[in-house]
Amino acid sequence: VCVGYLDLQERLPSSVKIFVCSSLISRAWRSVSTSHALLRPCPVWIQCRSCILSFTDPLMPACGTSGVSRPLKGHYSQMKELHDRWRLSTVNRDFSVCPSYPQAVIVPKSTDDDMLEKVAKFRQGGRFPVLCYYHKKNGMVIMRSSQPLTGANRKRCREDEQLLQAVIDGSDKGYIIDTRSSQQALQARMTGGGLESKSCYSSWKRLQRQMERGKALQESLIKLVEACRDESNNMDRWLSKLENSKWLSHVQTALSTAGLLAECVERDGHSVLVHGSEGTDSTLLISTLAQLIMDPSCRTLEGFLTLLEREWVQAGHPFQQRCAHSAHSHARLQQESPVFLLLLDCVWQLWRQFPLALGFSEALLLRLATEAYASNYGTFLGNNQQERCTLGVKENTHCLFQALLRPRERDCYSNPLYEHTELAIWPSVHPQSLQLWRGFFLRWTPQTHHLEEAQEEIRNMVIEWGKLALSSCPAST
Repeated sequence: VCVGYLDLQERLPSSVKIFVCSSLISRAWRSVSTSHALLRPCPVWIQCRSCILSFTDPLMPACGTSGVSRPLKGHYSQMKELHDRWRLSTVNRDFSVCPSYPQAVIVPKSTDDDMLEKVAKFRQGGRFPVLCYYHKKNGMVIMRSSQPLTGANRKRCREDEQLLQAVIDGSDKGYIIDTRSSQQALQARMTGGGLESKSCYSSWKRLQRQMERGKALQESLIKLVEACRDESNNMDRWLSKLENSKWLSHVQTALSTAGLLAECVERDGHSVLVHGSEGTDSTLLISTLAQLIMDPSCRTLEGFLTLLEREWVQAGHPFQQRCAHSAHSHARLQQESPVFLLLLDCVWQLWRQFPLALGFSEALLLRLATEAYASNYGTFLGNNQQERCTLGVKENTHCLFQALLRPRERDCYSNPLYEHTELAIWPSVHPQSLQLWRGFFLRWTPQTHHLEEAQEEIRNMVIEWGKLALSSCPAST
């Protein structure tokens, strides 16, 4: 089924979409991936471009219902600290201002919707600066956007300048973390893009932190997968291929940039605006990691899934384009890039360095990595909320995140060693501290299976010990 679908989709024009039952595709692919007849079963590396379920199951949560998929309005109403200086704007209610933004966004209270529409025209793709994180300890925030469209003539937008000034109202300065190199940012001017000039944004200090994206990141993944499939048993060859893939270098860059962002907010006490070019890839990557570093509420199972819903699904990461095929596919699409997989790898590094600080297990990260490419659910369909509304994803599919929070699933993906801490978790980015994510990239090797069995046994022992400890406690009066 999978081979026939993929072959047919490759032969059709990109404008033609096939509507199939995603559960059929996923079940068929799982049976292929776990077949003992295959010497090298590969992980799921496909995604149905427009898979719409044609059935409803009362036991499965529908996409967009209450719970982890609650709209931004629910998140805003719970953050009472925001209400003095921030408001919930529905300027994008019909997706006309920014197609890749959700219908509601959080912006400074002093900015009206007319101003936001003008700022949107000055930012690539209409992605004007919006709030994505409020730090309760000191009131500082993380904003995200796309690059300003200054162009070669160095155009300016006074509404954009006023919006950013409103963000740091009462503070001496803020930081702009640009995920491009200085040269890339300057070159972007020639194609209509650009950066915030010091003269117009005098209260903001720009920090350039280059992060690879697009084709470079995809080629890195392809080289890593090829290295993991090497059967030569030659140590020098393995180490050489691993180094040439540069995948761990991308992990290091992402974690160090997220650490810089968290340090600006947590330690220095300044608000930060994050953007690259489009603001849909590396921007979301480092803002998510920074929130995991600083905010303990994001480290629980439900908190982490809510974070992904807010910062990736609703924020407009183009899953359909980025996860269209895989490192195993012969097709080389311009828009394909494993940014979400890089995020999960970085989270795994945090999970390994702080085994008690995260409330979810490695199994959850492996499940999410698989679901991003082939899934029974509609969570990762489309490229943004507008497309999902057009396709009827909310009405016709089920929500992965809510399914993972059902009691049986929650037990499987929770970390039994989890201990809540209010402290920030600062990752080490030294080369000796970063490791290859064996559970994912070497998941089909016998050694990894033995490790998984050992981890499951330890998990069961911890759970049983917890039950015994509870049963031995005297009943409260």
